[in-house]
Amino acid sequence: MSKLPHTKLHAKYYADKMAQVQSVIEQNELVGEKTYRLRIAAAAIASTVVPGQFVMIRLAGTDAPLIGRALAVYNVTADSAGTPTYIDLVYLRKGVMTEALATSPLGTAVTVWGPLGNGFSPTRCDRLIMAVGGIGQTPMLMLGREAMGSQSFGSPARENGWSKQVELIYGARSKALLAGVDDFRGAEFQVTLCTDDGSEGVRQLVPDVLAARLAELPKDETIRVVTCGPEIMMEKVAQVCADANIDCDVSMETPMACGIGVCFSCVAKIRQEGPDPWDYKRTCVEGPIFNANDVCW
Repeated sequence: MSKLPHTKLHAKYYADKMAQVQSVIEQNELVGEKTYRLRIAAAAIASTVVPGQFVMIRLAGTDAPLIGRALAVYNVTADSAGTPTYIDLVYLRKGVMTEALATSPLGTAVTVWGPLGNGFSPTRCDRLIMAVGGIGQTPMLMLGREAMGSQSFGSPARENGWSKQVELIYGARSKALLAGVDDFRGAEFQVTLCTDDGSEGVRQLVPDVLAARLAELPKDETIRVVTCGPEIMMEKVAQVCADANIDCDVSMETPMACGIGVCFSCVAKIRQEGPDPWDYKRTCVEGPIFNANDVCW
């Protein structure tokens, strides 16, 4: 079979290797204010997903809502035989699809397809700092565990243990909206919390906490920052990292309809080489992870 010619629309992560899984809701637990952790059996996805990838999910047997919802894979759990079987998805109840998920009883049939997107790279560093806000903590548990060497992901399994230290800087409007903190502490990450109202942790914004932290770290450390959350927060995190000459990757949260590169609803302005300084890139197949310096904020 001849290869397709390279075009501006070419992407490395088309969904030709995804699996479509028919499953049911195994767990659907409230883990924060309007925030739920959903567990489904999806071995074909659990065995291949890497940190930062996502799935599309919709309720089976109904056309309301018609399109699926993109959710980052929060965690992978093995069955009693040690085979990766279950995926956990964390979501905020705020729209038609998430309202339907939140009110669905256990055993409700769902359709899930994935894993989708490029995921974070396993780039070696002395210290990985995950700077997140809102619901942006969702791709970080797997990433931090891989970085510390406590878990492996992908098929074949990717390299793990590629960072000596892992930190999470996690911000939300209030204490009630901080979800999964015990999971991150249980994974032995260094956790710093901040809230807009001061109800938990420090009363500061994530970019400001990050800037202060970078200023106090040893200058000879190789530091990598990854960020996910509200776009304005990620833009400021990116600027903090640029000022400190620190590598930074962002996980874009642009709304998606198909998740497989067809509908062009999830585009972001990304810098590129050539006569055109930037172009629209589909975050579902050319992301959702981009180098912060490449994003036109």
